Amino acid sequence: MSDDFNMSMRKFLKQVGVTSQQAIEEAMRGADTAGKTYKVRAVLTIEELDLHHEVTGEIKGQE
Repeated sequence: MSDDFNMSMRKFLKQVGVTSQQAIEEAMRGADTAGKTYKVRAVLTIEELDLHHEVTGEIKGQE
């Protein structure tokens, strides 16, 4: 793959990671999350390539 492709993909993935973490932290801020586990799902789509990728997991609340 080309350097331009790799750089653009890394830039996009970094943006996804940083903004997703900020959104999750904001949603949990001030909430009573102690002892709770939250199911999480992230969906990535590229319509022009007919790509649908889903990642699931769990995030544990702060103690």
